[in-house]
Amino acid sequence: MLPYADEVIRIPLASPLFEPILSVVPLQIFAMALATAKGLDVDQPRNLAKSVTVE
Repeated sequence: MLPYADEVIRIPLASPLFEPILSVVPLQIFAMALATAKGLDVDQPRNLAKSVTVE
């Protein structure tokens, strides 16, 4: 898989029960960096008020 990618996010080997937990954190950081690079405000996402009701 390495010949097809410019960048690789490596996660440590772990039990199948822990793999989702270990992969979420780097992917969230990647998503935040990508949104920031695109000029989006990561603290004020679009359409959040439609799905979250405040009492």
